Amino acid sequence: METKFDNLSLLKYLEDHGVTLTDLIDTAMELYIPHPPIETREQAIELFTAGFYEVLTDQNVAVLEVACFRAEEDGQAGIIPLLPVEQFRGRPGLIVDELLGMTIANYIAGARGVFEFIRYDQAKPGILRKLGPIANDAIGGLIAGVSSRIYSGSLEKQKLLALEKK
Repeated sequence: METKFDNLSLLKYLEDHGVTLTDLIDTAMELYIPHPPIETREQAIELFTAGFYEVLTDQNVAVLEVACFRAEEDGQAGIIPLLPVEQFRGRPGLIVDELLGMTIANYIAGARGVFEFIRYDQAKPGILRKLGPIANDAIGGLIAGVSSRIYSGSLEKQKLLALEKK
């Protein structure tokens, strides 16, 4: 059965690099904490799915994600000037990977997205554990941005509904 996700070029790009929509949702759900107004896993999955669709259709998100994955490939190949492959893979290593992830989260959801990125970066749930140093932060930023946006949006909607009842 065809879905609206079938023709998303950014999702296809991510799939070609080992990241599926299921990976994104499962990883997001590993840090899911039920609280009003998103109280059930089913609600959260539905909102995450809609949120991922929205960001996966944004050309600016596409540019940021592709740039990160290209940098990951170049780093693994040892062709980034001033960055030997051993340092790319080792610790202490880069700080720019976190900056890239924060930039993606910030673009999607602002300062709240950056705060959420820190949670995902520290925990490294799901697919984030399997990706390289730049790619994991690129995907972490994407997930954190969507997570922050759906929670903030749901809270705003709840506040508006409460005001309408008054």
